[in-house]
Amino acid sequence: MAVAIALAVAALAVVLQRRRPEPPSQRRWAVPAQLDRFDFDRPGAPWLVAVFSSATCGACATALARAQAAACADVAVQEVEFVARRDLHERYNIETVPMLVVADRNGVVRAHFMGTPAEGEVETAVAELTSPA
Repeated sequence: MAVAIALAVAALAVVLQRRRPEPPSQRRWAVPAQLDRFDFDRPGAPWLVAVFSSATCGACATALARAQAAACADVAVQEVEFVARRDLHERYNIETVPMLVVADRNGVVRAHFMGTPAEGEVETAVAELTSPA
């Protein structure tokens, strides 16, 4: 008798599990695949790190500082603050900040960071992208 009850409970659990709705899908923030380098300062630089930010974003200052550590003659780093450059946030469909994108001389986005990157993470990504293969 106990075995029959255990089997009935197990079968009921399977049926209830199957009736459970799927969890809601999570939205993924869009990352631009390409930038028009003429939208940014130093379009002739081989690499661009664009830091999309907002003045009301507490983490954005840290993200910008970490991106600026990668700046050099070949790497332009530019902050794209929402109020000052809302047009670029809209053009590239930036919906979350901070967002950092690393683009090559053709504007192709080769790396990106959503949120504040870890210390040294931007420099490491740029070094990997710029080093000869």
